[in-house]
Amino acid sequence: MGVAIPVGIYGAAFGAAGIAAGLSIWQTSALSLLLFSGASQFAIVGVIGAGGTLIAAILAGVLLGLRNGFYALRMAPLLGTSGIKRIVASHITIDESTLVALAQDQSDQDRVRQGFWFTGLGVFFFWNLFTLVGAFGASLLDDPSKWGLDSAVPAAFLALLWPQLTTTRLRVIALIAMATALLLSPFLSPGLPIISVVVIAFIAGWRAR
Repeated sequence: MGVAIPVGIYGAAFGAAGIAAGLSIWQTSALSLLLFSGASQFAIVGVIGAGGTLIAAILAGVLLGLRNGFYALRMAPLLGTSGIKRIVASHITIDESTLVALAQDQSDQDRVRQGFWFTGLGVFFFWNLFTLVGAFGASLLDDPSKWGLDSAVPAAFLALLWPQLTTTRLRVIALIAMATALLLSPFLSPGLPIISVVVIAFIAGWRAR
């Protein structure tokens, strides 16, 4: 719960951002329930809120969610799940559940699995709960943008990203990506700058491997 509650609270920012971007309460909640990937969700509502196309929003979300696939490759042999349990595990394979699981003693499979399941399910519960709270609260406002709720997307996105920039190299890549997005924004349609910098970051990370 030490990880689940603080991370889950960011769901309120997403709920508010979804409403500010023009989504309904149920659409915003559905994104959290079915997608459940903070960075991808914020990217999608950010593109939609900026007037981008649905295709650009989905593509940005998919590119940012690719890392979860790599997490799944690492976690699958450790969890040893099958059937319905495997489907659930794949849905809650996120940054937090993976990091907590891998932080455990790898020789103790029970602790690894407990770390994964408790964290993943805990974040899922609180993220969706606070998404609903944030969306409902924002829907009570006449014009969410007047209250600055449209700024929730970049602020919350940065809050999710910052703890992962643990090395100088990662910080440099993040700064280059940010500068590139700012330079491209006046010339490309909404959503395309995000897609461009995700591709740049992905290539940089792949070459480092």
